[in-house]
Amino acid sequence: MIGISKLYCGTVEASDPLRYGRRSNELPSHLLQFSSDKKPVVVWNCTSACNLTCVHCYASAGRLHAKNELTKQEGFSLIDDLKDYGSPVILFSGGEPLMREDLTGLIGRAVKSAMRAVISTNGTLITPDKAMELGDCGLSYIGVSLDGLQEVNDTFRGVQGAFRNAMQGIYNAMHENIKVGLRFTMNKRNASEIPKILELMKAEGIPRICFYHLVYTGRARELMEEDLSPEETRRTLDLIMDWAARMTGEGRNVEVLTVDNHADGPYVYLRMKKAKNPRAGEVLELLEMNGGNSSGLGIGCVNWDGEVYPDQFWRTKVMGTVRERPFSEIWENRDNELLMQLKNKKDHVTGRCRTCRWLSVCGGNFRARAEAATGEIWGVDPACYLTDEEIA
Repeated sequence: MIGISKLYCGTVEASDPLRYGRRSNELPSHLLQFSSDKKPVVVWNCTSACNLTCVHCYASAGRLHAKNELTKQEGFSLIDDLKDYGSPVILFSGGEPLMREDLTGLIGRAVKSAMRAVISTNGTLITPDKAMELGDCGLSYIGVSLDGLQEVNDTFRGVQGAFRNAMQGIYNAMHENIKVGLRFTMNKRNASEIPKILELMKAEGIPRICFYHLVYTGRARELMEEDLSPEETRRTLDLIMDWAARMTGEGRNVEVLTVDNHADGPYVYLRMKKAKNPRAGEVLELLEMNGGNSSGLGIGCVNWDGEVYPDQFWRTKVMGTVRERPFSEIWENRDNELLMQLKNKKDHVTGRCRTCRWLSVCGGNFRARAEAATGEIWGVDPACYLTDEEIA
């Protein structure tokens, strides 16, 4: 996760995370990416069921609940273990998490354990009553996925009216004073929608947006050939940075981030250095604190059946199951060779990644995407768009 507004627009200084000792349990949520202990943010795909049929769903979610989903009591045990382990955030995802009837009870358990609870949702099921429930149980944040305005979004989502219902869900959540942000997965089909989504964010007063690079897992494997080219990615990042700077310059308190491609960090720094921006050195310091891709270290995933993955996208690599061992034990299991390698990726990546001068701030980029594209866990991530000259 690369904070464009934090880095490029200077809304965070290097001294900010240092003020808290860079400890996960003490850092405000907007500074967690700069923690030194990397206690994992855990994504719990708490159900396989979804009311939409998105073409890029990494979980290949369907209409029905899986018979082997973790029970409410098993969910409580998971949350209690995460709290004791020191995980700062639990992100409820799916499928569509709001299709789980006991979701607010699970959120309440996390909040009472002093964890930050957030959800990733398509937004269409956030009725006024549901928004009130979510607000009452102490939910910190709702990330609503949109793929463009109405026509494009509804085509991606497979249901007419999905955009309209998602927007109504956003209004309902904001009415209950729940922080809401947008999630947008970039590809050739919808890149032209990015300025429109940014205009929507601005018009509706939505304070946060995360732009996700495409990861070729689940149904998104079928979109591999529709990923942005290196040139398109660079133009898109320039556009996002320009918009973030403009909104910040207008005095808007917005947070703009990119996710799942840590080449974005060096790209931001190089653009600033080329422009002789006096903050470029401080940005590099923040990027080094970030450390790049955190799969298997600062981000983890628990599936609806209890299987543990290095991140929510890399679902072919099972680290264990919380039905047999607590997440905390699985995450610290030194006998798991891959998990231990992921905690020190720099020693295992190959190709141009191995000699890249940005390895310490990129972390070897996204292993799930590299494996999907090359068949090799430690192969080169094809979504890296930095030139040979930029990495030499």
